[in-house]
Amino acid sequence: MKISYNWLKQFIKIDLKSEDTAAILTDLGLEVEVVEKYQSVRGGLEGVVVGHVLTCEKHPDADRLSITTVDLGDGNPLQIVCGAPNVAAGQKVPVATIGTKLFDASGVAFEIKKGKIRGQESHGMICAEDELGLGTSHEGIMILDATLKPGTPCATVFNIENDEVFEIGLTPNRADAMSHYGVARDLRASLLQNNSNIELITPSVSTFRIDKRTLKIDVDVKDSKLAPRYCGVTLSGLTVKPSPEWLQNRLKAIGITPKNNIVDVTNYILHDLGQPLHAFDAAKINGKIVVKTLATGTKFTTLDDVERTLHEEDLMICDEKGPLCIAGVFGGKSSGVTETTNSIFLESAYFNPVSIRKSAKRHGLNTDASFRFERGIDPNITEFALKRAALLIKELAGGEITSDIVDIYPKKIEDFPVFLHFDKTAKLIGQELPKETIKKILASLDIKVTTVSDAGLGLIIPSYRVDVQREIDVIEEILRVYGYNNINFTKKLNATVSNSARTEDHKVQNIIATQLNSLGFHEMMANSLTTPEYIGLSEMLKEEYNVMMLNPLSNDLSAMRQSLLFSGLEAVSYNINRRNSDLKLFEFGKTYHKLPSGYDEPKHLTLFVSGNRSEESWTNTQKPSDFFLFKGYVTSVLDRLGINKIQNKPVTSDVFAEGMAIVCGNDTLVEFGTVKKSILKHFEIKQEVFYADFNWNLILKLISTKIKFTDIPKYPEVRRDLALLVDQSVVFDAIYTIARQTEKSILKDINLFDVYEGKNLPEGKKSYAVSFTLQDNSKTLTEDQIDKIMNKLQKNMETELGAILR
Repeated sequence: MKISYNWLKQFIKIDLKSEDTAAILTDLGLEVEVVEKYQSVRGGLEGVVVGHVLTCEKHPDADRLSITTVDLGDGNPLQIVCGAPNVAAGQKVPVATIGTKLFDASGVAFEIKKGKIRGQESHGMICAEDELGLGTSHEGIMILDATLKPGTPCATVFNIENDEVFEIGLTPNRADAMSHYGVARDLRASLLQNNSNIELITPSVSTFRIDKRTLKIDVDVKDSKLAPRYCGVTLSGLTVKPSPEWLQNRLKAIGITPKNNIVDVTNYILHDLGQPLHAFDAAKINGKIVVKTLATGTKFTTLDDVERTLHEEDLMICDEKGPLCIAGVFGGKSSGVTETTNSIFLESAYFNPVSIRKSAKRHGLNTDASFRFERGIDPNITEFALKRAALLIKELAGGEITSDIVDIYPKKIEDFPVFLHFDKTAKLIGQELPKETIKKILASLDIKVTTVSDAGLGLIIPSYRVDVQREIDVIEEILRVYGYNNINFTKKLNATVSNSARTEDHKVQNIIATQLNSLGFHEMMANSLTTPEYIGLSEMLKEEYNVMMLNPLSNDLSAMRQSLLFSGLEAVSYNINRRNSDLKLFEFGKTYHKLPSGYDEPKHLTLFVSGNRSEESWTNTQKPSDFFLFKGYVTSVLDRLGINKIQNKPVTSDVFAEGMAIVCGNDTLVEFGTVKKSILKHFEIKQEVFYADFNWNLILKLISTKIKFTDIPKYPEVRRDLALLVDQSVVFDAIYTIARQTEKSILKDINLFDVYEGKNLPEGKKSYAVSFTLQDNSKTLTEDQIDKIMNKLQKNMETELGAILR
């Protein structure tokens, strides 16, 4: 946002250097990124003075050149060769002296130097208006007022304005500072703390009068929620013409191109007071003004000659025949002010910020008006700004005010109360400020003190401070104006060591993240905002559970995610499309659900594996990742956290083509498996993707904090293998469970080391090769003991599973 220093001084009379003012504004939170110089004429006519042509004779060697003698007021007349046809003795002319820098039409500088033209010396240049940047004519030199004294700087003759412009990096919350008046208000608040008796000058509208009531245009606001306040007035007998020089300079200084006196006044008031205005050609309004929404698909052509398709939520300013303007965003081509306009309907309103932001984003428009409306302007300055603009238009375009002000404001937006505690203020600031200082700061910010007690202050916050809603916001305002740099630092260094549990969430996350990194995984962070369309990919997700954004940036980011799967698949697809197809990713994140009992935000850990196990290398052949490898990654997480009282169950989620769940009691710890091809197709993924979803909140509850130590065994372990012929439906987990139930103390480990299906086996059968590791901690096992345990295992396998020893 650009702020003109000269303009700023209209509201607050100060003589500070621009560097000092910039430092104060930055300390206030209005960070000045750069200070640029502005001159209404490039170069400021420095080195250009009034000259008196004493003599003028034809050049002996050029028909179109003249040799002049020019008095510059220093008693030493100069010879200047001039090619203008209208130069003559006795004239007062602008002369660019040696060393002066002028600028051509493209802004490129050139320096005036002593030289010879056709053999005659020339010590300067008599200038035309286009050469000085004062116009476009090049038909001849400028002839100045004959009463001017030679040597007078032309900068004073032409009232060249020199200004300095602050480029402020305005944060979105500071809607109150989106104008010169708002910045001046903040600057005054800071200066008052230094006992400077600075007054904020508010423009007067006391001369506002209704001249006639000859052009009344009624207004009908259909939805006061979208347009809480709407004001308007008509002016007639206007003459549309270029704005005066002072107004053009104000607008040019902040980068706005002047158009005509009517449009320029609306732009001026917007940057002056922060209130957007819009002027309609009254002759093009059919009947009354109607503020309403229109049906989706309605066509509307804006001022930039672009036909736009409206949405049913776009608030429109209409007449009885159709739309005239996208409210608070952009005007329409059919109702704009032109050179033939002689009467206008001038609008000043307060529109719903959310509605304006949605319309602006929907149509890809970012105007000065929408920038302010969508952040929240002052609803109580609407009528004042309208009167101020009407008076300026009368001054610059003539005419009369020809109607009463229409002000539709059914429900006033009230100021709101906040109670400020002194003890909390001191605690957060880190220093106890005098109570009178606090009161003084609050008064300078237009915050009224209604009650005073030993505990604190009862306050009324003005409605234009949309960013000050809580006590903490008020404390921030006090600190901002008091000055962060004025807070004392203690000379004593305090340090504390917190006694935190080993199972705190962030510590456990670091442990698992480190382990997954060692296994080749990379951590990812996806956006919690996603498209609501993803609920159609799984029956587990419910539309009524969606947490929707009130003011989304786009439809693709309008809902909080119910699952980490789809944002993860977006990342997988993004990498695959960039030829990075061997992926191992993990993410810690939350999902968001709007349940009948309230909002729920469970935390998850998700794993994604796709492509080959390892990078291509001459030392090993590439092998694709498979389910069992992925299962190993999943179980390693649980093993690392000491969670071992678990069981395997069939997966219930419909996002898996095949998979399994690991449960503890009745609670599911993790579901994992292969993602369905129908879901992968939605993300244009053609390769297999393995996905695991851990219930992180449950895992944190189950982590064991006790560590058990055992002595190194003194006695040897024994391994025995069984080759079991079992039905195709039998899984290794069943063998593992039976073995554990058969022998609990001596059986130390069970491992499946081979699976065979094929020739020489009965139909419907498969062969499992299983190893059993036995060890007694108190003695060496005998062959009889080993055979007894193995026979018992074999018998139980036969009884429970119908297994046959091969």
